[in-house]
Amino acid sequence: MNREKVLVTSALPYANGKIHLGHLSGAYLPADIYVRYKRLKGDDIIYICGSDEHGVPITISADKEKVSPKVVIDRFHEQNKIAFEKFGMSFDIYSRTSLPVHHKTAQEFFKCYYDQGLLIEKKSLQFYDEKAKMFLPDRYVEGTCPKCGYEEARSDECEKCGSLYEPSELINPKSKITGETPVLKETSHWYFPLGKYQERLEKYIDEMNEKYGWKDNVLQYCRGWFKDGLKDRAYTRDLDWGVKVPLDGAEGKVLYVWFEAVLGYISATKELSEQRNDPELWKRYWQDTSTKYLAFIGKDNIVFHTIIFPAMLMGWNDVKDAKYLLPQNVPANEFLNFEGKKFSKSRGWGVDVIEFLDMFPADPLRYTLAANLPENKDTDFYWKEFQGRNNGELADILGNFINRTFTFAFKHFDGIVPQVGKLEKIDNDMIELLKSYPGKISGLIERYKIKDAVFEMMNLARAGNKYFNDSEPWVTVKKDKEKCAAAINICLNAINTLAEIFEPVVPFSSGKIFKMLDTEKCSWEKCGELNLKAGHKLNQPEILFTKIEDKMIEEQINKLGKVETEVPQDEEITIDDFKKVKLKTAVVVAAEKVKKSEKLLKLQIDLGSEKRQVVAGIAKSYEPEQLIGKKILVVANLKPAKLFGLDSQGMILALDTSEEGKVKIIEVDESISIGTAAK
Repeated sequence: MNREKVLVTSALPYANGKIHLGHLSGAYLPADIYVRYKRLKGDDIIYICGSDEHGVPITISADKEKVSPKVVIDRFHEQNKIAFEKFGMSFDIYSRTSLPVHHKTAQEFFKCYYDQGLLIEKKSLQFYDEKAKMFLPDRYVEGTCPKCGYEEARSDECEKCGSLYEPSELINPKSKITGETPVLKETSHWYFPLGKYQERLEKYIDEMNEKYGWKDNVLQYCRGWFKDGLKDRAYTRDLDWGVKVPLDGAEGKVLYVWFEAVLGYISATKELSEQRNDPELWKRYWQDTSTKYLAFIGKDNIVFHTIIFPAMLMGWNDVKDAKYLLPQNVPANEFLNFEGKKFSKSRGWGVDVIEFLDMFPADPLRYTLAANLPENKDTDFYWKEFQGRNNGELADILGNFINRTFTFAFKHFDGIVPQVGKLEKIDNDMIELLKSYPGKISGLIERYKIKDAVFEMMNLARAGNKYFNDSEPWVTVKKDKEKCAAAINICLNAINTLAEIFEPVVPFSSGKIFKMLDTEKCSWEKCGELNLKAGHKLNQPEILFTKIEDKMIEEQINKLGKVETEVPQDEEITIDDFKKVKLKTAVVVAAEKVKKSEKLLKLQIDLGSEKRQVVAGIAKSYEPEQLIGKKILVVANLKPAKLFGLDSQGMILALDTSEEGKVKIIEVDESISIGTAAK
């Protein structure tokens, strides 16, 4: 038998919060099912994961708690590690990017690029929060995309249209830390020339897709990036927490987590080498061309694993004799939502893994998620569906078939596998069906169609129940004991096959089934055969799946959206602060919509002594013609800004309404002259 050598990685979860069900459906459960299946096949496979432990979000959490970043990462690393263990994840190692082996590995890659002159050092303008006294990473600046007008874009990338741009191009930027408008401040960084690799990356992805069939969602995402053209990307950041830049004069700078975290797969494999006292292990998986490397991720990580990480490996391979493998496939999943909405900790919408497993066993959750994986489009987790899958499928189909077969075997054959005598067509058909199933399941899992594989697994349990019913052993046990014995033998062997093919999905339950059968897992090639021989003694059965009552599910549904939150207190200012704001009355003399923006209107206003242009986010509340002639209050001494490339000199005062996205302009009495200052 030829053993395939496979390296599997799952995206490193960020050590700044607890793992929730959406994470499981994206990067972890599909990979675990694949890995468990490959182990059953006898392939040479390792599964690598660990915590991503650097970056600004961790430092912010630490500052809020008045603790060191290490306290934060230690807490969430341990919590998530326990959650994964309880869920049944079968990592060979769950490492950390804060370990010395990772820092050394990441610095070696940086030095490799630096020494070959690949990196570009250049000055740039970065957003700086003067109130927080820190440079802001991309995810902590929000504004309007200069390309499509999306109003929740990050400082360098729009999640809606996928465009990349310079921070200075972002419209109406705001710091997500303080809410203040950040300033652009000059700093110096080293940049990785992604554009240099675009042609090679396109060729690499086309070749991998042609050979191994990449998912359409992954290909479309990559092509969107290529269409815009890859650009230089900053490789360093101004930050204290992270992997230090290994150069003299680079104090206060760390490697950007975008580049450094993906190297955690390599450093984790090096740590595994140390643990197993096998110094060459990591090289066999990362640098041996006979290895197949698969990167399981969620769709939010596609760019890092199909473009950035492969480009980094190319940069290393260009000058080093020991070359790294690029991913053969990146089977990314879409998102799992919760009861029709996105997971939201702040709104109390969703449930984390530890919380879930404190209430319910792991296998029903694994099965429910696997049967509804977001392989090609976003899907939803519903409590009622979870109950239905557990009760109607695991308990009523799989569990029922196992229970009725064991009960009959103990009652009529003393818990011993009976002898098979003469077989009839119904028996031979079932035997042939059992033989066909391992190949059917293999074909689906090898193509990452795990949801379809799970459907077929349960179909075999359905077939087992039908065969039991059609064989009528309760009748034949009285009229034809030999015929009855054959049916029970085949049913017990069907249970053995079910235990094997279900093991990647419900490993805890499969373990119990093997214990009840008093046997062990066989090789995948022999799965589906009549491996339980006549005369084999069975162990006492147990109930595998307990039904979930309506009351338990209703309790969980009633919890949704109910979180205790502190009412935020407004920051106090002095009278002198308030005196700096100059409010004046003005009249709107012209108004029109801003092209490509659903929110903005361009207004011409008259303040008496001068006329100005103001761009205001009120298009969802007013049509342009409604505003002409209205007397309004304006912040007259606001620093000018550019919105969608349009000059804006001032801000209109408006009130929030109860309707989302709607505002009401503060209107001034007709008797008040324009230009009048508010006091």
